[in-house]
Amino acid sequence: MAKRLNKMFQFMQDRQVDALLIKSKTMKRYIDTLTGGGCKILFTKEKGYLILDGRYLTEAKEKESDLEIRLLGIGQSYLEVVKEILKENCCQSLGVEMDQISIFEYEKLKKMDISIHLYDEEISLIRVVKDEDEIRTLKEAIEITDTIYKNVLERIHTGMNEYEISALLQYFSISSGAQQMSFDTIVATGERTALPHGRPTSRCVKEHEPILMDFGIQYKNYQSDITRICFIGQPYDPIAKIYDTVLKANLAGIKAIKEGAIACDVDKAARDVIDQAGYKDYFNHGLGHGIGVDNGSEYPILNPKSKTILKENMVMSCEPGIYVPGIGGIRIEDDVWIHDGIGIPLNKTTKEMIIL
Repeated sequence: MAKRLNKMFQFMQDRQVDALLIKSKTMKRYIDTLTGGGCKILFTKEKGYLILDGRYLTEAKEKESDLEIRLLGIGQSYLEVVKEILKENCCQSLGVEMDQISIFEYEKLKKMDISIHLYDEEISLIRVVKDEDEIRTLKEAIEITDTIYKNVLERIHTGMNEYEISALLQYFSISSGAQQMSFDTIVATGERTALPHGRPTSRCVKEHEPILMDFGIQYKNYQSDITRICFIGQPYDPIAKIYDTVLKANLAGIKAIKEGAIACDVDKAARDVIDQAGYKDYFNHGLGHGIGVDNGSEYPILNPKSKTILKENMVMSCEPGIYVPGIGGIRIEDDVWIHDGIGIPLNKTTKEMIIL
């Protein structure tokens, strides 16, 4: 069942550590093994172990054949089994995910008389370049996402509220095969679209106002992300002008996404369009983030400070936005794959203004 074990072993070899402890749900999804909180993974130089309690044993026996299963006794700490495995394999050093270890656990590990190596973004960077299987899954997830949006558009009407739109997105996502939503769905209408992360409310849809939907699905452990704007009837001139500017910025950002480009330069390509149109103070977030198994912690990051050099088979969002209080906001987002050296948007939903 488990996948990409070679990447984990290579990571250990490159950093010259004898063992690596994985606790995060994100990395367990990436490895494609059991993700429950009672499941931990320990890699040594030649082997991987799935440490779990009795709640997960039956499922593990049915699904997992690439990691050796180690069952915890009732009330036994997983750290006791980690210690046993480290001793069996004569390990002198252990890498851990910094944000997954409590102070209590860290103090326990220190007493094992091994060298502890703390890793932060280094772990996330294992996932930054996608393989063929990952690209194929992401394409499927994004295709489903486009269909979900189409289905919701067909049901939007004046008088319905943001909660109802959010519920439709959730319904069509799950009924289309999604495991869950990638993140809390963003639905905003009218002047509330000036809130970049506006959560749905009871506000009702009105004619001529923007309707912003930013959502994604988790499908086969991989996540999509899309933002589009629609209108019921022609938009008012101020918001139509903003829409045109954001679309140009989106296209400029996609054009700049290519192998060898520096992430901050990609951000600048889109940001310059917005600045030159007079909206410099109203684009207040980075251009994008990585797309993969975790919407919140994927690389590369596209922002004014990021020095990441983009590579073939990276996948990232391109989502410029303008948010003007009292008027509203526009964000247009695509998931972009670097293929044959250039950025290719995987979303097929039109970016031309949608008027229902």
